[in-house]
Amino acid sequence: MKKIVPIKNLKKYAIDKTIKVSEKSIEKTSKISAFLVDTANVFLFLTRVFKNTFSRGFEFKEFLKHCFQIGNKSFALISITGTIIGLVLTIQSRPILIKFGALNMLPNMVAISLIREMGPVITALICAGKIGSSMGAELGSMRVTEQIDALEVSSANPIKYLIVPRVLAATLMIPLLSIFAITMGILGGWIGANIKGDLNFVLYISQAFGKVEFMDLIPAITKTFFFGAVIGLVGCYKGYNAGRGTESVGIAANTAVVTASFLVILVDLIAVQITDLILQ
Repeated sequence: MKKIVPIKNLKKYAIDKTIKVSEKSIEKTSKISAFLVDTANVFLFLTRVFKNTFSRGFEFKEFLKHCFQIGNKSFALISITGTIIGLVLTIQSRPILIKFGALNMLPNMVAISLIREMGPVITALICAGKIGSSMGAELGSMRVTEQIDALEVSSANPIKYLIVPRVLAATLMIPLLSIFAITMGILGGWIGANIKGDLNFVLYISQAFGKVEFMDLIPAITKTFFFGAVIGLVGCYKGYNAGRGTESVGIAANTAVVTASFLVILVDLIAVQITDLILQ
């Protein structure tokens, strides 16, 4: 015999389902609205940075200070990293090239790998972790301690004074650090080639750059400017828009590193596709 559900239970069941559906709809709507607000804030921030970059009253002293901080404080780390990359790449590639009888191509292979991809990308990822986190933490602490609010109240422009010099410094210094990392990587490759052999430095350099073309260098260096701009913008945006609590400083630094690293890989993918289309 079919069981009959009382009217009261049916009414309660319908009300519960309606409440659950409405809560899910509100949750989805809030997520969509938060995403749209964040997207609008990003475009607004980029517009303000671009506008203040080409306006009068450029903070040249702040720009030089951040260039020194980014370049000088990353110099030792980039030197060691570049040398190790070239050393490891040479040691790992040597046995394979010996099997194919192409050991004389080892210096050129190391040089092209470092110039086209490994030097710029690894330098950018290191700078994303070091520079992006420092920018996010520094500006986040300034937001928490209301220093940015004090600048706005005193009719100063925090974008021009705090953001633009940092972004331009990162855009300029990361290509220079990438070139230095490539140089140190080629030097590390020579060290690796001499671990199990005896290769003259002049001969190694001539073999390394024997088949390196001008179009190998230009796309690699060009994309490092975009890497620097992405790292500077992401680090400054996360710090500038940090929350009010003290833990928001750590959140800003962490999200700056993760987002900048992801965007560096994405920009590199786009740059590789564009370069492939141009060189075809």
